[in-house]
Amino acid sequence: MNREEDRLIGLPPVMNASCRTIVLGSMPGALSLTKQQYYGHPRNHFWRLLYTLFGSQTTAHQGQQVSPSESYEERLAFALSHGIGLWDVLASCEREGSLDTNIRHPEPNDFGWLFRKYPQVSRVFFNGQAAGELYRKRVLPKLKELGIGEHLSYMVLPSTSPARTLSFEAKLESWAILREEATAADTFNLR
Repeated sequence: MNREEDRLIGLPPVMNASCRTIVLGSMPGALSLTKQQYYGHPRNHFWRLLYTLFGSQTTAHQGQQVSPSESYEERLAFALSHGIGLWDVLASCEREGSLDTNIRHPEPNDFGWLFRKYPQVSRVFFNGQAAGELYRKRVLPKLKELGIGEHLSYMVLPSTSPARTLSFEAKLESWAILREEATAADTFNLR
């Protein structure tokens, strides 16, 4: 088997100049890669969480839950309209199946480039422990070398993956911090 043919390649960043927050996964699961969509598995809670947190702010009826759009492009636009960008820690890896524990030979994305291009980003949230650990080990040392990211705050949130058995309500409670303004007290550093 050719090792290059076995490598999984991640998705491009979803960002614009209004993003002050970025949510980082580790590497999209098999179904998400097939669909070429962030959080494309129908049981992944990410889009439901985002729409629950921010959807009522965009409707006339406060508190009414808004279901995620069927359109992937509309879901991306919804995230961006709330200043939230998406990417993954890894640009590529080898992995059998979709579990983070199966990741082998990880290669990180170029966060030096990202944070230079989008200097307004101040908050980095990790969608699960694996994403936070991969970033801490594979990205943070390089950013320190480059002198980039001293202003960033980091927080690991429970994974939205269907493999994470935490209830939607428990995940929602943790993910509610996305709505809050960035303050030093809200986050902890990975340093």
